[in-house]
Amino acid sequence: MDARLNYYGNGLAAKVLKHFYSASKVLSDSTLPTAIQHLVEIRASQINGCGFCTDMHTKDAAHAGETSVRLNMVAAWREATVFTEAERAALELAEQGTRIADAAGGVTDEAWANVAKHFDEDQLVALISLIAVINSYNRINIINQEPAGSYQVSQFG
Repeated sequence: MDARLNYYGNGLAAKVLKHFYSASKVLSDSTLPTAIQHLVEIRASQINGCGFCTDMHTKDAAHAGETSVRLNMVAAWREATVFTEAERAALELAEQGTRIADAAGGVTDEAWANVAKHFDEDQLVALISLIAVINSYNRINIINQEPAGSYQVSQFG
């Protein structure tokens, strides 16, 4: 499989991605726990079918110390006993925030109330923003058919 075009080597794309990278850096430096950031990125990428991002974020999470058991259970988090209540709340928000078109009501009040029990306002802002950013990256890679499997940890800095 080949990408439709060399998106990551394109000058205009580099200008656009500079802003995405800046937003990603702000989020990675936030007080939202890194493990939760990785889980949310993985789950949204799985839902969207973005192989490139799923590859990237599972490798980055493993490099950061995430266990293979937890990484393998992300897609089935509801039935898994390896996630905390806060992680489960974040994964639920990620799913509902990613499936906006599928779930006519968007994010439910129940999901919001649950996630708000576990995170402060800055962390909630980071979580909402992270879901938006990863969905944007997913769409770029899916539209371009960016191949997955060759990502190296820290490849993009």
